Amino acid sequence: MKQALLFINGVPPNQLPETDGYQMVACSDGAFRYLKEKGYPLDQLDFISGDFDSHNGSDEDIYSQRFIYTPDQDKTDFQKSLEILLERGIQKVDVYGGSGGEMDHFLGNLHVAYLFKSKLKITFYDEFACYFFAEEHTVLNDVKNRMVSLYPYPEAAQITTKGLKWPLSGETLNMTDRIGTRNLALEDSVVINFERGALVLFVGLATGDANGSAEG
Repeated sequence: MKQALLFINGVPPNQLPETDGYQMVACSDGAFRYLKEKGYPLDQLDFISGDFDSHNGSDEDIYSQRFIYTPDQDKTDFQKSLEILLERGIQKVDVYGGSGGEMDHFLGNLHVAYLFKSKLKITFYDEFACYFFAEEHTVLNDVKNRMVSLYPYPEAAQITTKGLKWPLSGETLNMTDRIGTRNLALEDSVVINFERGALVLFVGLATGDANGSAEG
């Protein structure tokens, strides 16, 4: 599975992740600014995509050949970056900078991930958790004593879990009725199944996690 590391323009990570294991590393134009400020090795970037309203890309002569100008205002820079990665054969994307700051950006990023969930395996990371749209059969590994939240988008039906403190058995969660936040993993492996709908899983990161290891 070809994997990419993508930085977008939310709150930057305190600790920048390693690039080992990724076939491609990219960022949006706003994320390029904070990567530069943090001393990130910019020569590792395969491309910088966006409408460049967050910085003056023309001043970066060294990296100008890696800029991909995507001015379409009907799409976010995140969405346009995912489209490029998809065109280049990427199947899995780890995203940093998708949350924090203005919460409408976070909700917008979650919506974009929903649009791509059948095409790309997208996992977001921030300082608290990793989160992603679950497959109908999902196994979380190495998660004992971590927080696990199940958030329907907007509904997930016939959910069954194994290994959580408050288990579900064939139940339906709905954004406007009942959601499943702040559960706790009692076992190293947690199994989550559902039959239809969409479900976002938030998995708290263990102390010292950079890229996390919760996703099955």
